[in-house]
This record gives sequence, C-alpha cells and structure tokens, in this order.
Amino acid sequence: MLLVLWDVDQTLVNVDGLGGETFAEVFRRLVGRLPENSPPMSGRTDLDILGEMLRRNGVAPTSRTVARFQREFEAAFHDKVAALRRRGRALPGAVDAVAALAARPGVVQSVLTGNMRSVAELKLATFGLAAWLDFEVGAYGTESVARADLVPLAQERAGRKYGAVFDARSTVLVGDTPNDVAAGHQGGARVVAVATGRTSAAELRAAGADVVLPDLTDVDAVVAAVTGSARR
Repeated sequence: MLLVLWDVDQTLVNVDGLGGETFAEVFRRLVGRLPENSPPMSGRTDLDILGEMLRRNGVAPTSRTVARFQREFEAAFHDKVAALRRRGRALPGAVDAVAALAARPGVVQSVLTGNMRSVAELKLATFGLAAWLDFEVGAYGTESVARADLVPLAQERAGRKYGAVFDARSTVLVGDTPNDVAAGHQGGARVVAVATGRTSAAELRAAGADVVLPDLTDVDAVVAAVTGSARR
C-alpha cells in the first residue's frame, strides 16, 4: 500500500490569507491589540506559528493561553465559511489529481498539515476535495510544533487502520515549501514538491525534493510522481 500525505494550503487550496487574518483577529480579541510583529506562516504548524506570534508580541505562550487561542481560532475560522467560499479556491488540477490517485488500488490519501483538523476538513470540503481523503489517519498542526513529527504519527495511524506498514518506501508527502521537504525527509517519507506557492521549482529542488512539479494540472505527471514512476 502507498500512503499519500497532502499539505493543504498552497498545495491543494488557496484561501486568500484568511488564516492569517483570523490569527490577527483572535489576537486582538484576546490581547486587546493587533499583533505588531507577525511571523512567517508558510510550511509551519499552527502550534509553531502561534507560539512565535505570542513571543514576538510580548505574550507568554503558556499551555492555557495556547489552548484558548486554538479554541477561539477554530470558532472564528468556521464563522468565515462564506468568505472562504467567496475568496478561496481549489488550486488548478487538485481535484482531478486527488481523484485519480483515489482510483488506484492500494493508495490511501490523507493530509499532513499545519492546520488543526477541523479547519483542514472545512477548507477541503468547501472546495470538493474531502471525499477522497481519510482524515482519521492524517496529522495536524495542533499535534506538534515540529512538522516532521507529524509524519510518523500519520504512518502509525494509517498502519493501525489499514493493517500495513507505512515507512519511507511507502509514504509520500506532497507539499509546496522547503519546510514540507525537510519534514518529509526527516520524518520518513519521499517528497513530491509542487511550485504552487511562494517557492520556485528551483528552490524546491535545492531543498532536496525527490520530484518537483510546476503544479497539479498534469494529472498523469502527478500520479507518476507520487507512485514513484517519475524521474526527479
């Protein structure tokens, strides 16, 4: 069997900055002011982003504070579903690529994302991608600060559910940032990188991705890359 772990933002969907806006709104609601110094978010877990945002703005990231931010963020983002539908979109080829892989025997697809689970599910359901993804075996951004920790977590969950061993030979992470590449290799997965975000194809190759694609529009190329029949 093959476990395919998809990054969400800028790999499958673009939500037009709603996540960052929601972080800022929740910060203002709970702290009483907008954050003056926001960290980069690309390729990072929510725990990592939130901890740095709090520290940069003079707020101690205690477990209680972090938990409260997470609850407030989750509720606030779900309240933005109308804006999500209006401003967001599935990236070109994403639906067809995920559907094509779902049609192949022995392929299990889920997510490895910096988002919390309910937010990832909302984004992907909104743009027609959820039906082919097994969210039960995914790994999420509230489960570890380090993205690489999420790979073995997803492998363990998928192994229990499907009765197979998922390791570096049978796990593929698909993402759009150098952080995705590093997380995949450190965590124990092959990495297919797509230049659909802010990172160029050349930069993704330099980061060490096993295969680099310009986007997901060539479904045959995506399937070949993910299943291991494509050259770097």
